[in-house]
Amino acid sequence: MLDQIHLLAAVTVLGVLEQAYFFLQVIYARRKFGISPPKISGPPEFERIFRAQVNSSEYFPIFLALLWQAGLFFHQGLAAALGLLYLYARYRYFVGYKASSSERLAPIYFSAGVLWILIAASALGILHFFLSHYMGLNILQLLRA
Repeated sequence: MLDQIHLLAAVTVLGVLEQAYFFLQVIYARRKFGISPPKISGPPEFERIFRAQVNSSEYFPIFLALLWQAGLFFHQGLAAALGLLYLYARYRYFVGYKASSSERLAPIYFSAGVLWILIAASALGILHFFLSHYMGLNILQLLRA
């Protein structure tokens, strides 16, 4: 069983570490700009770092759910590769947003595209499972015929 999920687990750990890095960046920015919790406003430089971290945190559960569904129902290797692309795009998003709000756009569009591919892989994998398990239809055999 573990050989079927080890890549997904590795990408998950990398994602958690990335989230921790983003959290630390907000802590450092709070110290740098003298902004104590629960305040969330301050200089634009702080607000961009804070928003980049919050936005990334909001999407993280969606990413994890899609990563695991695509990996379990479609293909672990493809899902893990897409997961790495997503994490890289999120990192570029964070760095871009930290520099300027306009520099976040290309990475956010790219990461959204990766999420859509994960959605498609998940849906196809789950559909294949239901059709083969409950109706005895094997889509792959039908496509080859």
